[in-house]
Amino acid sequence: MSSPLVEAPVRSGNIVAVPLPDSERKPLSKKELSADQPTWCPGCGDFSVLALYFKLIEKRKLWHEKITTIAGIGCSSRFPYFVQAHGAHYIHGRALPFASGVSLSRPDLHVFVFGGDGDAFSIGGNHFNHTARKNIKMTYVVMDNWVYGLTKKQTSPTSPTGFKSKTDVWGSMDQPINPMKQAISAGATFVARTTHTNPNHVLQMMEAAMDHDGFGFIECLSECVEFYEGAFDASNPRKGGAFNTVPADHDVTDEMAAYKIADSAFPGYFGIYYNVDRPTKNANEAKINASSQEKVKGLKDWQILQKNFDRLK
Repeated sequence: MSSPLVEAPVRSGNIVAVPLPDSERKPLSKKELSADQPTWCPGCGDFSVLALYFKLIEKRKLWHEKITTIAGIGCSSRFPYFVQAHGAHYIHGRALPFASGVSLSRPDLHVFVFGGDGDAFSIGGNHFNHTARKNIKMTYVVMDNWVYGLTKKQTSPTSPTGFKSKTDVWGSMDQPINPMKQAISAGATFVARTTHTNPNHVLQMMEAAMDHDGFGFIECLSECVEFYEGAFDASNPRKGGAFNTVPADHDVTDEMAAYKIADSAFPGYFGIYYNVDRPTKNANEAKINASSQEKVKGLKDWQILQKNFDRLK
């Protein structure tokens, strides 16, 4: 791992750079991690997720050069602006393919992707399916608020039937997406669910996903207080709801069992639904690269190029 440089004067009067061992580096503080002031509406559930992301980075002792935060478009996708580290605010629905490139080219990083229900399941729905089935190593946290909030209250893919919005003034008639069932069926190897009103649980799910070697998906209920206030009251004990954790006897390696609890009526269950080991695309491509390099071992660049040209004759 790379280390920061500490300036130290020497007799010549010049400044030399002395590497500080990773073991002696202090964890980053929230102040060191914070960038622009978050622009979410007061009371937005996304504040909770951001605060816990900072806590995760501090707890895992990730330094600036090892933090990679990527997002698409939407309220939740403003995440990279608020984190003082490497990241990208990518185009609508395309955060996952961009993150895939980062993950495959930099195996030393753990990529975190943040998005909303529109970015993930509408315009980005195809990328969600393919990134999951390829099992590319990353953690995808979707802050699901059941509404398009950034564009001021339109029906989203997860809006419940009957929801009245600017696009469905009579009430939505479409069957909403079940993010958990979709993630499992698409091939995600880690699938979990949490809610912004339970910070400790959010952190636990983030840590578990980070430790997973593969594509980790977390659905985090995140209330939009401006355009869908009270949407998740039934999952909040402080508002008379119930925070039901995944049954203790649930087998996280049983796909059908995961479907069963994913089909539960709202508020459903919170915790890890599915967690299995399957070779990642990262590992598979690394084997291909190693095999290809072995075939041209000892050759100079121009000789490798010549071999390729000779095959075209």
